[in-house]
Amino acid sequence: MDLHGMLVRISLIRLIISPVLVAAASLVKPADGCPNKCGDVEIPYPFGLTKGCSLDDTFLINCSNKVAKTVTLTVTNISIEAHDLHIMQFVALDCYKKTGEVQEQINASLSTAMYTISRLKNKFTVVGCDTSAYLHGFQKGKPYTIGCTSVCNSLRNVVYGSCSGVGCCEVAIPDGSDSISVEVKSFNNHTNVSNFNPCGYAFVVEQGKFCFSHHHLRNLSIDKLPMVLKWAVGNETCQEAAKKKRKSYVREIANAQTPLPSQDTDATASRVTEGTHTFPMVAKTLTSVRIQLSMIAQKQNIVSTQKGVIHVVVQSCTMGMEEKMVKVVLRIPYSCLRLPLVIAGISLIAIVVVCSWLYFVIKKRRLVKLKEKYFRQNGGLILQQQLSSEEGSSKTFKVFTAKELKKATSYYDKSKIIGRGGYGTVYKGFFPDNRIVAIKKPKTVDENQIEQFINEVVVLSQINHRNVVKLLGCCLETRVPLLVYEYVSNGALFNHIHKESIASTISLSWKTRLRIAVEIADALSYLHSAASIPIIHRDVKTTNILLDNDFIAIVSDFGTSRLVPQDQKQLVTIVQGTFGYLDPEYMQTNQLTEKSDVYSFGVVLVELLTGQKALSFARPEEQRSLAMYFLYSLKENQLFEILENGIVEQSNMEQVKEFAKLAAKCLEVKGDERPTMKEVAIELDGLRKMEKHTWDNVESN
Repeated sequence: MDLHGMLVRISLIRLIISPVLVAAASLVKPADGCPNKCGDVEIPYPFGLTKGCSLDDTFLINCSNKVAKTVTLTVTNISIEAHDLHIMQFVALDCYKKTGEVQEQINASLSTAMYTISRLKNKFTVVGCDTSAYLHGFQKGKPYTIGCTSVCNSLRNVVYGSCSGVGCCEVAIPDGSDSISVEVKSFNNHTNVSNFNPCGYAFVVEQGKFCFSHHHLRNLSIDKLPMVLKWAVGNETCQEAAKKKRKSYVREIANAQTPLPSQDTDATASRVTEGTHTFPMVAKTLTSVRIQLSMIAQKQNIVSTQKGVIHVVVQSCTMGMEEKMVKVVLRIPYSCLRLPLVIAGISLIAIVVVCSWLYFVIKKRRLVKLKEKYFRQNGGLILQQQLSSEEGSSKTFKVFTAKELKKATSYYDKSKIIGRGGYGTVYKGFFPDNRIVAIKKPKTVDENQIEQFINEVVVLSQINHRNVVKLLGCCLETRVPLLVYEYVSNGALFNHIHKESIASTISLSWKTRLRIAVEIADALSYLHSAASIPIIHRDVKTTNILLDNDFIAIVSDFGTSRLVPQDQKQLVTIVQGTFGYLDPEYMQTNQLTEKSDVYSFGVVLVELLTGQKALSFARPEEQRSLAMYFLYSLKENQLFEILENGIVEQSNMEQVKEFAKLAAKCLEVKGDERPTMKEVAIELDGLRKMEKHTWDNVESN
């Protein structure tokens, strides 16, 4: 018998999952004599070990040392209060010999149609020094994929208990996942790190149940780790239950054994029988009674309320799924209603008025102090000092108030969202002077790097380039600083290349694509070599390149950008960026250089040529990375086979070949062998002039 005693095998065939987690199922007790333990594991109601001891057959648990014939889960604990089901889940691994040959590969999958995987209590974790792992899952019936990369050069770089990307990384799981599959990959088959890390591992684990150590890189000798699932009792109509061919189902609306629910309490899950029940009233005044009656009337079908008696109609389903209306009478003690109503009412109103006034006064003072605290905490004083010393930027850059940005976005209404990313949400804002702006609300800002954040804001505010988005200002009165940019109206280049919006149904011509490439290269060249402090963008991709109404390219989203001191050519950082665009050398060494932007730009050039996405799981495995697929096609003289059809018809093929060769140079594995962005911009400009010269000759003839 292990730590949890006897293994519990649970077989729940058709558990009803509802978005509403109901909380009162534990109030109804099973029949007398029902066993409630399997080994050391408590089996609380509505679950049960034998027929008739659970809420229904969907909550039956099979207690056996033998593996069940249906899909089984090893259960270690069941929580009624939190609606948690604690299980043990397998670890996925990817192991190699020192020669780079595959030694062992195991994927881990879990089909949980009857449960959802807890987002708050689990993490997707990856362990390894040459490892990338993916979690494929379903969220509300739609597939998704998330990934995490972990690299390191030696055990000396590893920090005990840290999963920040060096030897170990972790990411959150999307909410509402009900089936997952975990796979582990390697960049170089662990050949560079085989002496201390022959394997990569990936798993979903309960928070706090896995503490990373460098010993895990040599050998993670654990095949299962704890995971938390969510369960619920259903709240469907009889018709919905009948469509799913359920044999028995009850939709409970009221519970005679508990007080009236508060306004935000959902219908309880305990069974209700016909009859009259005494209701233990908590309220002591008629006003409170009426308020609570009003609340319950909004949620349930109240037949009548007289003399403290509530007649509630409850819908239930019989074995044949026939609807039956059962009347339940809840009696409120009549003594509660015989209070001095007038005095109580006046006193209550006076107390409410005074308390409300005091509440709003105190709340306003606290809000002012909180804004001042956030302003100082977010570096407001440093920013004011910096702006006063930079005369040019202080004229165009503005520090906005939180109130101004709330009004501009209609209090951050969901309809104003124009973009979401790994680093925050972007809202469309309207100022009283008819200016339209884009307001970026980051998810987090490192408090230890506030001074660096302010320096970057000041530098970005000084950038004046037609192909770089203009930073108009910021707001420091909120928990996370907000950034205000100029609004670019025609959406992202990604949508126009891949035709993923209504406004992008017209294909971009080759001439337009070439001009866009020149403009992006010019902007990146400016950031690398002409800005007051060199800036590495770090996340160059087609979703971060916007187009205005004239299809002029605007480079945007500097959420992960880094300033490069004049005496440095490279920075050592945790790998950040987007799969498909990430520089492989940066991923391997953690050393960020200007050439990392060059590689990402090379992927953008290939997207412009082929019209295909940088990373696509719809393509065969060897073609998932567009960069690798493109280089292979170029090597095999199959360039024209992967070009977008419109390009072949519209362009000078010699010009396209030169464009493709330049893209291949940008995609060199070693950064030293790639050109600089300035060299790329010059070469692209030459190709564009060749295009113009060709068209001039055609017109003259």
